[in-house]
Amino acid sequence: MFLLQVVIVLLLVAAAMTAVVVQANRAGEREAERLSVTAAQTFANAPGTAAALVSRNPTLLLQPRAEAARVAAGVDFIVVLNTAGTRLTYPDPNQIGKKFVGTIQPALEGRTVVEQAGGPPLPSGTGTAVQAVVPVFGPGGAVVGLVSAGITVENVGDPVQRQLPLILGAGAAALALSIVGAALVSRRLRRQTHGMGPAEMTRMYEHHDAVLHAVREGVLIVGADGTVLLANDEARRLLDLPADAERRRVADLGLDGEAARLLGSAEPVTDAVCLAGDRLLAVNKRPTAPYGGQAGSVVTLRDTTELATVTGRAEVARERLRLLYDAGARTGTTLDVTRTAEELAEVSVPRFADAVTVELLDPVLRGEEPPPGRDTELRRAAACGRADGLALLPVGAPVRPEPDEPVARAVATGRAVLAAGPAPAGDVAAGPDPDPEREPDPGPERERDGSEPGGSEPADGADTGAGPDGAGAGPRSLIAVPIRARGVLLGVANFWRAGTSAPFDEDDTSFAEELAARAAVAIDNARRYTREHAMAVALQRSLLPRGTPDQDALEAAYRYLPARAGVGGDWFDVIPLSGARVALVVGDVVGHGLHAAATMGRLRTAVHNFSTLDQPPDELLGHLDELVTHIDANEAVEEERDGQGITGATCLYAIYDPVSGRVTAATAGHPLPAVVLPDGNVSFLPVPVSPPLGLGAGLPFETAEASLPEGSTLVLYTDGLIEERGRDLDAGLEALRGALAATGRTPEDTCAAVVEAMLPAQPGDDIALLVARTHRLDPSDFARWDVPRDPAAVAPVRAACARRLADWGLGDISFNTELILSELITNAIRYGGDPISVRLLRGRSLICEVFDGSSTSPHLRRAKTTDEGGRGLFLVARYAERWGTRYTPEGKVIWTEQSLQATAADPAATGDELLDQWSDDTW
Repeated sequence: MFLLQVVIVLLLVAAAMTAVVVQANRAGEREAERLSVTAAQTFANAPGTAAALVSRNPTLLLQPRAEAARVAAGVDFIVVLNTAGTRLTYPDPNQIGKKFVGTIQPALEGRTVVEQAGGPPLPSGTGTAVQAVVPVFGPGGAVVGLVSAGITVENVGDPVQRQLPLILGAGAAALALSIVGAALVSRRLRRQTHGMGPAEMTRMYEHHDAVLHAVREGVLIVGADGTVLLANDEARRLLDLPADAERRRVADLGLDGEAARLLGSAEPVTDAVCLAGDRLLAVNKRPTAPYGGQAGSVVTLRDTTELATVTGRAEVARERLRLLYDAGARTGTTLDVTRTAEELAEVSVPRFADAVTVELLDPVLRGEEPPPGRDTELRRAAACGRADGLALLPVGAPVRPEPDEPVARAVATGRAVLAAGPAPAGDVAAGPDPDPEREPDPGPERERDGSEPGGSEPADGADTGAGPDGAGAGPRSLIAVPIRARGVLLGVANFWRAGTSAPFDEDDTSFAEELAARAAVAIDNARRYTREHAMAVALQRSLLPRGTPDQDALEAAYRYLPARAGVGGDWFDVIPLSGARVALVVGDVVGHGLHAAATMGRLRTAVHNFSTLDQPPDELLGHLDELVTHIDANEAVEEERDGQGITGATCLYAIYDPVSGRVTAATAGHPLPAVVLPDGNVSFLPVPVSPPLGLGAGLPFETAEASLPEGSTLVLYTDGLIEERGRDLDAGLEALRGALAATGRTPEDTCAAVVEAMLPAQPGDDIALLVARTHRLDPSDFARWDVPRDPAAVAPVRAACARRLADWGLGDISFNTELILSELITNAIRYGGDPISVRLLRGRSLICEVFDGSSTSPHLRRAKTTDEGGRGLFLVARYAERWGTRYTPEGKVIWTEQSLQATAADPAATGDELLDQWSDDTW
C-alpha cells in the first residue's frame, strides 16, 4: 500500500508539473503577445513616426529610435516597414531593405495582426517569434507604414524554466506529506480496531456471518438517512429484497407503504404488524446511538402469517390494494371515452363484482363538456361480466332510471348508493331487438324479472348465467357510484353481485367509490382529448382538398393518411394554370395538432393565391418563404406564450406543360419527386434542395426542368412516407423506388400499391401522396402563328384562326374568338415588342394566347366618354370566361379561355354594348 501511495503521489506530481508547464507556456505566450502589441502600437503612435515614414531617408531617422524603443520595451525587435513590406529598420542593419517575414495585408487595411513567424537572426537569437504588426496612420487617416514588434518563443519560455525547481520542491514536499499521512492513517486504524489482532478480527467476522446467515429472525441496520447498512438472509427473504439492497434507501426498495414507512422512520417500534407481500410481519425497531456506532436503527422482523384471523383480513386488504393498483394501471390506457369505461368494467370483474355496467352522459361520449344539470340522458357505454337471472340493457342503449332507483339517488346525492334485492326496473332489458341498429325501446313493456319474451336469448352485452333450468337466483346487491371529475357528473358505474356471491357491505361501497374516482380522471382526460381531436380533424378536413379539378394535362390520384398522434400539417394540391398547364403542390408543416393544421391552411391558401400570378416555381417559393418569415415575426410574442410557431415547413411546387411535355419544379426542403417512366424505370427528379420555408434568409430558390415522355407518372409525397423509426432515409427512398417500379398502373393503383408497401404499422407522421400520370396534347389540338409587327397582319392571322376553328368544329364560337384575337393582336402590335405570335389550344376549353416581347402588362379599365380607345380589354373580359397575363423570360403572354359550348355572339348586341359606353350628350 505504501508503494502504491508513492507511485500515485509521483504521478500526481508529474501531472502537476506538466499542467504548470503548459499553463506557464500559455501565459508566457499571452504576455509576449501583449508586450508585442503594446510596443508596436506605442512606437507607431509616437510623435514623429508618421512624419519620418514620408521623409526622404526614413531609415536614418527611425533606426536609432526603434533600437532605443526596443531596449526600453524589453522586446527582441521593433521593425518599421513601408506599405510594400520592406524593412526600414531592424536590429541587424544588414537586414534593412529586405522583405518582412509575416502577414501585413490586414495591417494595411487598418487592423492589428498578431502571429508567430520566423525571420532573420536577432540579437537574442533565432527561432519562432510572437510578433504584432500595426498600421501607422498619416494625417489624412491613410496607412503610411507599418510597425512590427515581437519577442522570440525561447525568451518566452525562460520563466517556465525558473519555475521547475519550485515545482520539484513542491512534489518532494507532497511525497513527504503522503508518507506522514500513511503513518497517521495506520495509527488511526489500529485505534479504531481497539488493538485487535488477526484472531480477534476473525472471530468477530464469524459472529457477523452467523447473524447474517444462521439466525432465523430478520435483522436490518438502517442508517439515520434511511439507507440500509446491513440485511441478513432472513430479512431479505421476508421483505423480498433485491440482491443489491444494502447501500440503497428504504424508499427505493419497492416495499409496501406501511413497511416502507416503519423501516424508514426514526421512532422506535415495538411489535408493530405490517403487510409485506403476502406476509404479516411483527416489527421491532431500536436506535443504535446509545450503544456505539453511527446513528441509525436496528430492526428485527418476525413472520406472524400463521395468525389465521389477521391473515384473512390482510388478504382482503392486500387484494383490494392490488385491485386498486391494477385499476390505476389498466384504466385510461387509451384516450378513448368508451374504451376507458370498458377498462373500468373489465378490471372489476370478477375480482370485485359479478357484473359491471357503466353509463355516461351523452355529451361526455361526444367529447363535450358535461352540462351543469342532472337531467341529461345516460347511455350505456360498457357492460362486462355475468349476473345470474339478470338481462342488462345492451351497450349503446339509453338508461332512464326512476327517481327512487339507486342510480337516480346516486346522481342526485353525488355519493355511492348500496341497494339489495332485484335489479332496478330501469336497467332490465326487454329482449333482443330484431333491428340491432334501432335504439332499444325503454318503454313499460320491458320484462322486470330478467327473462326474455318468447324464450329468446338475452340482449347483446349481457349474460344471464342461468342454470340448466333457465332460472337464476337473481341479483343480490348493487352499488351505484357516480363518476365525477372536477366536481362535475360524468356518468354512473353499477357494480352487481348475484348468485352465490356474498352481498356488498359498507366497506365495499368505499372501495367502489375509489375505483370510480380513479376511472373518472381517465374518462375526463379522454373526453377532453376526444373534443380537441374532433375539432382538429374537422379543421383539417375543411382545409384539405376534397378532390382534384378537371383539366387535360394529367390524371391524378391521392392519399392522405393522418398519424396516430393526431392531425398534422401535410397538404397537397392540383392547381390548373393558364395555357393548359397544371401545378402540383405538396407541403409539410412540422408538428401535430390545431396549430399545425391551421398553419397548413394558411400556407395552402397562400400557394393558391400566388399561383394565380402564373409565376415560375422558384419565384412562388420565394414569395411563400417571405410570407412564412413574416408570419413568424408577427407571432413572436405568441410563441413566447405558448411555444408554438412555424418551426418548420417544407414545400415542393412543380408545373407540368402538356404542350411541351416539360415539368419545372422547385423545392424548399422537401423530398425530391419521383418520376416513373412508361417502361417502369423509376428515378428522382434532381431538383436543387433549398432550405425550408422561413429559414432561407432571403436566398433564391433554384428550379430544375425535365422532359417527360407521354404516360410518365409524377409522384409527390411527404417525408412521413419514407421516414420510419429505425429505417435510414436512403433505405426509404429505395423502398419507394421498388414500390413504384411497375408498368401499366393507373394513378389509383399506384397509390394503393405504394401505401400497401410503405405504410408503417404505427405511423408517427402524416402521409400525403400525390400521383399524376401525364398526358401530352395532340399536335392537332394546338396551332401557332407568327405575327409581323404590322397592323395589316391582323386580318390574315384572324382568318387563319377562324379556319382552324372551323376544322375543329368550333364555328359557333368563331365570332367571339375573332373579336378577342383581333383586340389582343392589335394591342401587341401597338404596345408590345417583337417577336409576336398567336397560339390556340383545344382541350376542355379553347385557349387563345398572344405572345410578345414586352413586359408591360395591360389592365382592365372603363374608358371615359371622351376617350377614343380603352374598351378592347373590356370586350375581352366580356366574351372570355377567364383571361390574364403570364410573364416569360422573353416577354409576356396574354391568354383567354372560352367554353367550347358557347353560342355565337350577336354582332348587334356587341355594337350596342360599345355604344353604351357613351351617353347621348356625347353625340
